[in-house]
Amino acid sequence: MRSLKDLEFWFVTGSQPLYGDDAIQACIKHADDMISKMNEFGLPCKIVNKGVVTCTEEITKVMKEVNYCDACAGVIIFAHTFSPSKMWIKGLVELNKPLLHLHTQYNKEIPYDTMDMDFMNLNQSAHGDRETGFIASRLRMNRKVVMGHWEDPEVTKRIAAWMRSAAGVVLGKELKICRFGDNMRYVGVTEGDKVEVEIKLGWECNTYAVGNLAKAIDACTEEEVDAKMAEYTSKYDMNTDNIDSVRYQARCEIAMEKFFAENDFSAFTNTFQDLVGMRQLPGIATQNLMAKGIGYGGEGDWKTAALDTIMKKMAEGLPGGTAFMEDYTLNLIPGNELIMGAHMLEVDPCVAATKPKIEVHELGIGGKEPPARLVFDGKSGKGITCSLVDMGGRLRLICCDVEAVPCPKPTPNLPVAKCTWKPLPDLQTAAECWIYAGGAHHTVLSFDLTAEQMEDYADMCGIEFVHIGPETNMRQFKQDLMLKDVAYKIKGIL
Repeated sequence: MRSLKDLEFWFVTGSQPLYGDDAIQACIKHADDMISKMNEFGLPCKIVNKGVVTCTEEITKVMKEVNYCDACAGVIIFAHTFSPSKMWIKGLVELNKPLLHLHTQYNKEIPYDTMDMDFMNLNQSAHGDRETGFIASRLRMNRKVVMGHWEDPEVTKRIAAWMRSAAGVVLGKELKICRFGDNMRYVGVTEGDKVEVEIKLGWECNTYAVGNLAKAIDACTEEEVDAKMAEYTSKYDMNTDNIDSVRYQARCEIAMEKFFAENDFSAFTNTFQDLVGMRQLPGIATQNLMAKGIGYGGEGDWKTAALDTIMKKMAEGLPGGTAFMEDYTLNLIPGNELIMGAHMLEVDPCVAATKPKIEVHELGIGGKEPPARLVFDGKSGKGITCSLVDMGGRLRLICCDVEAVPCPKPTPNLPVAKCTWKPLPDLQTAAECWIYAGGAHHTVLSFDLTAEQMEDYADMCGIEFVHIGPETNMRQFKQDLMLKDVAYKIKGIL
């Protein structure tokens, strides 16, 4: 998969010839200035000026070009002057990439003392953007509307956040998921309709034999293993004498790295129940791959593996960390209600508060050798946890705001990586809402992304979004779920 730096967004300025060529030339100059300065604000992707469009033919041409330009991840439109919306119909109908409508104007203040009719005719985006906005609503288009002056840092911050969501949509069309074996037996939430997911999100998921991976592990050379061990010791603290187990994990990672590179995989799954030909379940091997941007889902959970990759791509370049997680156990002491998230082995070191340690312990499940894994406590801070579930006929993306906190006490007998957090508005409300919504036990935890970005992503993909946050009310939440269910059933009938 490509990265954010490979993508760009096109800026299209709307006008029309009613006020003469001088007005159009002014629009061109203003757009050049706006885009030049906006690109200086540190956006995750470059904005490219695609000029001023003044008729149906020009708008349609540029929207078709958006669709077929691999580098273009979406389009930003701005109606500088009165841009009659019927001119936009054919172009917007053609558009199949994310759309942001920037409601702004070149000047920040009204020049009360000097303004004349020429100024009014030129600077009427309060008029033009409403005209353009109407036709997008009439077309029932999923798009983002951002209002404010283009030099306002809060406006550019919102554009930057939307860019990351749009990039997740576009890069999802390139995502390939490798499943080593099937999912854990009898588990329901990790199942899903792969065909519908590929139609909606573009994610391609296929299964590969664990035996093929076992052969690749056995084929690794000692020189390759030595190099991987040097990588481990440079990044992590060695806290075990069982070096043979660590070296086997190095073999696992080398084999998977090669396999993923050869087949362009960006996410993968496995399960402790399907390890024929392997000595151990991959532990540090999986964790180190996740630290490099490969998404993962435990027990065959391919939806979470893919979501992990997409959210990592959306958060690219940000410092907080985005990681596969599992709600593991609860602290139910009144006033100190917490969730401890962990997994048997596979928690991404990008969310570690301190330098992880390499340790070897019994897994207690699966009947294989004790695997090497990274052990650490997670960082603190505001974040979100997200779960993608198949509701039968539609996909639902569930997002909960959380506040991660330091683990209250040491856990000397729990040799896993873990994070501890308070879900908002409180554990009781959040957990009950999560269960009512059908949220999975596997999630993606992110200290970089927000609920608004995930909602933008869901809107662009045309899937349902559910948010649990500080203002969540149980009664209203249940009513919203019911209304969403009705709306999607009606949508399926029409």
